[in-house]
Amino acid sequence: MNSEAPNTAGRLPPAWRMRGRVRAFFAELGPGLITGAADDDPSGISTYSVSGAAFGYAPLWTALFSFPLMATVQLMCARLGLVTGRGLAGVVRRRYPRSILWGACALLIVANVINIGADLGGMAEASELITGIGRSFWTPLYVGLIVSMLFWSSYRFIACTFKWLTLVLFSYVIAAFLAHPHWSAVMRATFIPHLEWSKSFLAVLVGLLGTTISPYLFFWQASQEVEEERALGRRGVGARRGATPAELRKGFIDVVTGMFFSNLAMYFIILTTAATLNAHGLTSIETARQAAEALRPLSGNGAYWLFTLGLIGTGILAIPVLAGSSAYAIGEAMAWRASLDLQPPLARKFYSVVAVSLALGMALDYLGISAVKMLFWSAVINGVLAPPLIVLVVLLTSDARVMGQHANSASLRWLGWLSAAVMTAAAVAMFVA
Repeated sequence: MNSEAPNTAGRLPPAWRMRGRVRAFFAELGPGLITGAADDDPSGISTYSVSGAAFGYAPLWTALFSFPLMATVQLMCARLGLVTGRGLAGVVRRRYPRSILWGACALLIVANVINIGADLGGMAEASELITGIGRSFWTPLYVGLIVSMLFWSSYRFIACTFKWLTLVLFSYVIAAFLAHPHWSAVMRATFIPHLEWSKSFLAVLVGLLGTTISPYLFFWQASQEVEEERALGRRGVGARRGATPAELRKGFIDVVTGMFFSNLAMYFIILTTAATLNAHGLTSIETARQAAEALRPLSGNGAYWLFTLGLIGTGILAIPVLAGSSAYAIGEAMAWRASLDLQPPLARKFYSVVAVSLALGMALDYLGISAVKMLFWSAVINGVLAPPLIVLVVLLTSDARVMGQHANSASLRWLGWLSAAVMTAAAVAMFVA
């Protein structure tokens, strides 16, 4: 008898039971995991690389610090979508004046277009590096690929594809070990916070916070919770409104897992560039090509290939999220039919926003700005624009008229306010220093 088959008592061996639990756990993950992975886009990767190259291991503590803040804000957005059955902009439209609604949408769209252009530039430079074909060829190719995926496939296919793409984040964990870091220095930097009162360090700090706690993630998270419910057949708002304890618990696990993987990747990218670039005196990165090429002689082909291919893979995951979050925000604000599960003829205006966002981002990429500079400063812009949106999210999810019995607990509410305060303080300090 096969030793791995179920025994006569009908019970599975421990290895089978563990495998089944792991499979069931990952099957339950969805919007939170995808959102967390999309957060580590080329903009995030370049920001982490800039910080590791410039300041070595010193910024590692920020990965631990940002995790609870990021998880709190995203959990609020997930709960908002689950309880109200609407996306963030849809809830704002019903609770606040149109000036606040369109102010929030404007902040989002400005940040997203810059981010899309920066991410396309980073992907194109990485592709040029490994193929020798110019970046002007790759940018429209990637835009065409993303448009095809968003316009002519179902939400379920997109969600499944994105879940598999999250595996690309592990390339940075492996690359970090291939870089052979100084582990005692790594541990000190991880658990002992380091701050410098300088414009360059504070800009890095704002960039790190801005690329982890980004405006587009707020809108995307809430809207994807709604899409998940639509996929279960709950088409109307009335059918989606309200959430069971089991649904909220599932959402909590999904979001915390996604944000954990996001911050794990952030940690190991900083570690990799600190152990290679900074340790060998390469403290200033000007292009994506320079960041990747510098790794090859310092840590070998393995780290080089993992870093470069990871940059492309995360871009393919993140750019649809950026364009999609803009479309959800405008669609919900205008009360359009806004869903990736609808074919373009049934939601023309929604898909038009996706197309325009991608076109503007592509145009921005052709201005000839250094990809890494644009990637880094897009993260800084996110860091400056995020605090007012966090305030909006905290107010909405603390309001019993919106959330009913599921309004924020005191601990969740204060963590939300702390997130807004920390990001505001960092942004102000950057301008004052």
